[in-house]
Amino acid sequence: MKKVILLVTAFISISAFSQEESKSNSDAKFGIKGGLNYSTVTQGKFEDGLDPRTSFYVGFMGEIPIAEKVIYIQPEMIYSRQGFENNYTFLGTNYSEEYQIDYINLPVLLKLYAGNTIAFELGPQFGLKINEKVVNNNSEIERNDINSFDTALAGGLSLNFDEFFLSARYTYSFNEIIKNSDSKNSVFQIGGGFKF
Repeated sequence: MKKVILLVTAFISISAFSQEESKSNSDAKFGIKGGLNYSTVTQGKFEDGLDPRTSFYVGFMGEIPIAEKVIYIQPEMIYSRQGFENNYTFLGTNYSEEYQIDYINLPVLLKLYAGNTIAFELGPQFGLKINEKVVNNNSEIERNDINSFDTALAGGLSLNFDEFFLSARYTYSFNEIIKNSDSKNSVFQIGGGFKF
């Protein structure tokens, strides 16, 4: 719980600092967003191929102008359901494990508008694991082998229509997700939201 509070405090601090930097500019906006996650991990030391987990994300975002109508800082706080499926065969029997990993993610993106509608986004993302569950053939098993923190690079684009926007993004982890596996998060997101 302390880690969640720390991440929320960091998000508020980044937003407040960005607003202070641009307090004379009335173009700063905040909003909500959500959509679909298509997540997996790089194969690493897993012997068989991994299948993605499809789930959702939802959260808050800000859009703070640095150079009005061109360059913005976009801090976000996102609840993201990620993970993957590991299908394997042992002694002639097929097994399926679904890793369900939930994060609070804090992307801090540089947003560059190319015209009034299209914008490109790129920056670091810091994640805190808040839930970990492994389901093996419909039975939950205890593992505790997923690292608590995830640091990633996020990049994507958005289509902006006044208060409404659509977005597509890809994130890739820098650090190992499952201990001693050399596997890293790989997540594609598509969704939308509203700015106020």
